[in-house]
Amino acid sequence: MQRDELAFTTPATAPDWQRWMVFSPVARIVFFIVAILILTFAVHGAMVMAGFGSPKSSPLERALAHALGQWLTSLIAYLLLVRLIERRPATELSLRTLPAWGGLGLLAGAALFSVVTGLLWLLGVYHVSGTQPNVDWLPAVLSVGLGAGLYEEIISRGVLFRIVEEGLGTGAALIVSALFFGAAHIFNPGATLWSSAAIAIEAGLMLGMLYHVTRSLWACVGLHAAWNVMQGTVFGIPVSGTDANGWLVSYRTGPAWLSGGVFGAEASVVALLTCSLFTVALVCIARRKRSFVAPSWRRH
Repeated sequence: MQRDELAFTTPATAPDWQRWMVFSPVARIVFFIVAILILTFAVHGAMVMAGFGSPKSSPLERALAHALGQWLTSLIAYLLLVRLIERRPATELSLRTLPAWGGLGLLAGAALFSVVTGLLWLLGVYHVSGTQPNVDWLPAVLSVGLGAGLYEEIISRGVLFRIVEEGLGTGAALIVSALFFGAAHIFNPGATLWSSAAIAIEAGLMLGMLYHVTRSLWACVGLHAAWNVMQGTVFGIPVSGTDANGWLVSYRTGPAWLSGGVFGAEASVVALLTCSLFTVALVCIARRKRSFVAPSWRRH
């Protein structure tokens, strides 16, 4: 593994107090948490004072306010971490790589969920009862798609996976970030221990490996956003337990382990196996590149 595959390494000339209180993985994660909490409070307060996104607003304005809140808080907090603490360019969020990696992520996410839905249809689980050509799709694309995609990927992959990988290695980073990602969905409507475990395995491991292989957050954001949009806005399936109003009017039958139940297709063994196969392919790519990162004490 080449050292330059890691976005950040502690400066060799840093004194001991900086190594522990500024540059250590724990210190940087704590810095990000504090920054995003302060920014969330400030951005939310500013929107309330401006009356933007109030309950009386249109669905589009509320979705835009929600997405802007996620974009601003996560992006600013992350850039503060990268520029002030790590003192480096945010190459994983480079605008020059956005079209290529973001586009590839969108295609991968759309293809993956289309495969999942196609398999559910072949198994007699997914049924379409009609279409809604005039469905109001933009609010969902902004909030559930782009908003959730950017916000959750910056936290789960940009901060947690990346920083844990620098300290404990790729294997530990995959486990920690996947468990966090699954646990973060435990309070969603219709969530169960099984649905959170499925999210951790199919999405947490897959997106962690995608970041490891590409070193691009745009690839993860694109896949995450396309997965959510295809699931809810196109196929009309609940997104992580949240009701969807899609172009296709659909319903699912069969046991919950196969259909996903009220949580949606993400809790289906079909989605679990499909995403796991993609994760295995990414692992093979990483093994061929010999890019797996060892724990810091073994590297030194």
